[in-house]
Amino acid sequence: MSDEKHFYLSTPIYYVNDVPHIGHAYTTLACDVLARYKRARGYEVSFLTGTDEHGQKVEKAAQAKGETPLELADRVVKRFQSLWDKLNISNTDFIRTSQERHKLAVQEIFRNIEAKGDIYLGEYEDWYCTPCETFWTETNLLDGNCPDCGRPTDKLKEESYFFRMSKYQEQLLAHIEANPDFIQPKSRRNEILSFIREGLRDLSISRTTFSWGIPVPGNDKHVIYVWFDALTNYISALGYPNDNDGEFSKFWPCDVHVIGKDILRFHTVYWPTFLMAAGIPLPEKVFAHGWWTVEGQKMSKSLANVVEPNMLIDKYGVDAIRYFLLREVPFGLDGDFSHTALVHRINSDLANDLGNLVSRSTAMLNKYFEGELTSPGETTDIDKVLQDKFTKQVKVIDGHMEALAFNKALQSIWELVGAANKYIDDSAPWTLAKEDAQRERLGSVMYNLLEAVRMIGLLVTPFMPETGANIGKILGVDPADQLLEDHDSWGLLKPGTIIEKATPLFPRIETE
Repeated sequence: MSDEKHFYLSTPIYYVNDVPHIGHAYTTLACDVLARYKRARGYEVSFLTGTDEHGQKVEKAAQAKGETPLELADRVVKRFQSLWDKLNISNTDFIRTSQERHKLAVQEIFRNIEAKGDIYLGEYEDWYCTPCETFWTETNLLDGNCPDCGRPTDKLKEESYFFRMSKYQEQLLAHIEANPDFIQPKSRRNEILSFIREGLRDLSISRTTFSWGIPVPGNDKHVIYVWFDALTNYISALGYPNDNDGEFSKFWPCDVHVIGKDILRFHTVYWPTFLMAAGIPLPEKVFAHGWWTVEGQKMSKSLANVVEPNMLIDKYGVDAIRYFLLREVPFGLDGDFSHTALVHRINSDLANDLGNLVSRSTAMLNKYFEGELTSPGETTDIDKVLQDKFTKQVKVIDGHMEALAFNKALQSIWELVGAANKYIDDSAPWTLAKEDAQRERLGSVMYNLLEAVRMIGLLVTPFMPETGANIGKILGVDPADQLLEDHDSWGLLKPGTIIEKATPLFPRIETE
């Protein structure tokens, strides 16, 4: 990692003319969980998201609506911003490519690379897909259509600036081979290695057929190609080319760019070669996750099966959605969204396992000790098994979070929920309560149980912030004492605390 206690991560910037769907929510949520986890571990975190606002598609859409491209962007950017608020996303910055700070950075990196002789003026002729904003060679096309989206392409010939991407082929290969974690997961790394070995061509990085974009410095007949513009957001947000009160030197290189697998090539071939040419260090890692299908089918407007996150949150609650998306599928693989699977997760994992644990524990404390936590007595073997499990699992979870294995981290937390529920059955407080001689032992059992609940609360907080805060509140834990870094060891719950009987954290959802 760049610096021991600094951590910088980013989502891709989302295309402003899109309607936010579950895919956008998934990427942003994964970054949010990682950002919250790193903060809880004592890191200073810079967490960037934003919108990609330039290009021909936005210009055309604005013309059709009789507004300027910036008016359109100002209007629709709110869709993303309000969804991130609703999903409880804790980003520290939101970059828009229409902002002046971004424009300055893009023109500066262009000038910098051009001054080194790695940008030259030439002529470009190829097949262009406007929806994908990508040029294709004749051999790339499928029946004359774009190989990515299947729509028709147009033959375009125009004057263009080119970036000498071919010059950096060997340097990029050497970097990927020397840094096995640079592209994750491994299957994506292999895909990119074979693409580069086929040979990199120089890249057209300007357009003259539309005007909504950042002008090429010294030749405003050209606007800078949308990908050269968009990728620069990761450094423009840190104040590049200036150091912005030390932000750039503190946080760059980025610890991880989290992206969808459809934009892998741009982030692992184009972006690193731009940076190499500009003499800027490369990011530490690019992690490409999979796609979501819906009830077994690809999401598409024509099938009217696009899952709308706002509606899901309204129906099931924000923490349930956050939990489901990161629990259901290994991060990096494709996943299938279904309401049945979501309801099953809410009822079994959240209501039965976690919710029931918190309800039972607090109810018994109130029944046997009027809600007051007593000091634990002597530790028995059964107590030690529980305590050791927690101590060991905290380290396991840390390893999963480092690897962005969110579903494994949640599985490990749920093993602790299971261990705490088993502890209730094994220690049978209801039997102990029948004998006065067992009063001290009963107090120990209740202490261990609620201490287990406290630690589970800490560990679920990055995934489900409201639930974590709620558990802390139930246990009378000061919010300042909810940082994992200082509070992930056993036995920190204070005896004498009065704990109220909890209302269910997750009401069961009745299915027809």
